[in-house]
Amino acid sequence: MENIVITGATGFLGSHLAQWFLEQGDRVYALVRPGSAKLQYLPEHRNLIPVYGTMEEAADCVEEIGHADAWFHFAWGGVNREEIDSPEVQAGNIRGSLACVEAAHRLGCRVFMDAGSRVEYGVIEDGRGVMTEEMECSPVNEYGKAKLEFFRQAVPVCEKYGMNFCHLRFFSVYGYGDHPWSIISTLVRELPRGGRVSLSACRHEWNFMYIDDAVEAVGRLYEQVKDKPCKNGVAVNIASRDTRVLKSFVEEVFELAGKRGTLEFGTFVQAKEGALSIRPDVSRMEAMTGGFKERYTFGRGITEMIKREMEHQDEEN
Repeated sequence: MENIVITGATGFLGSHLAQWFLEQGDRVYALVRPGSAKLQYLPEHRNLIPVYGTMEEAADCVEEIGHADAWFHFAWGGVNREEIDSPEVQAGNIRGSLACVEAAHRLGCRVFMDAGSRVEYGVIEDGRGVMTEEMECSPVNEYGKAKLEFFRQAVPVCEKYGMNFCHLRFFSVYGYGDHPWSIISTLVRELPRGGRVSLSACRHEWNFMYIDDAVEAVGRLYEQVKDKPCKNGVAVNIASRDTRVLKSFVEEVFELAGKRGTLEFGTFVQAKEGALSIRPDVSRMEAMTGGFKERYTFGRGITEMIKREMEHQDEEN
C-alpha cells in the first residue's frame, strides 16, 4: 500500500484519480478546503482520508500524513470566465502550488505530478500545427500563463529535492460528472430530452479523451516513473489519438442521442481567444506509459454518459 496525496480530489479529474488509486489498494489523502461544499464528490472508501486545508496551508498537513510516496496536484482556482484572466488570482495559484511542492518534499514524496493544460500552448499556426511538448509555448490568457509559469518554477525545485516531476497537459477530458457547462455535458444532458444547444460554428479541430482513459494514463505514467532516477521535469500531453473537426464529434453525440434535440451552430459567443484548434501529439505519453492505449472510443464514452444521465434523470423524477 502506497500513500498518495491528491489536491483537487473533489474535482472531476481528481476524484476519478483518487478512485483509481483506491482500486489499486493504495491509501489516498485528499487535501480539501475546510467547509468545502463538494465533499460529497470524494470517493467513499475506508482508505480515503480527508485532510483539511488550502494549497497555501499545505505544510500544515505534513504532521498529519507523516509520509507519502507521491503528490498529485490537481487543485487550481479561478477557472471560470470571471477569474481566468485575473493576474492576482492566478498568481495565488502559483504560490499555493509551490507550497504543495514544498510539502511533498517534507513528506518524502518520490514523485510530484500536477495538472497542466492545453491552453499553455496558445495559438498554433491557425490550428494546422501539432502540439508537442518540446515546442515553445505562447499562452493567451492568464490561466495558461500561470500554469506554464508554475511548471518553469517547479522544475528546479523538484530537481533540488530529488523528486520526479511530471507536468500533465490535459486536453479535453470528458465524462459523467464534468462541469455541467462543458460542451459534451451540455449535449448529453439536453439532446436526449429534445433540447436546443447553442454552439460555435465548430469548424476547428478538437480532441476528446474519456475520463477513465485519462486517469488510467496518469496511473500508468506514475507506475513507470516512480522508481526511476530524478529527471529535470517533463511535460506530458494527456490526450486521445482521436483528433478531428469539432462538428464531427457534435454530430456523433446527436446520432447517439437518437437524433433528438436541435443543434444551433454559429450562435454561441466564443471567449476572447476565439475558436482555437488543438492537435496534440501523444507519442511521449505512450512511450512513458509503456505503450498505453485507450479503451474507450468517443462513441463508447458518450454512450456511457447518456446512460448515466438518463439514470440520473429517472432518479430525480
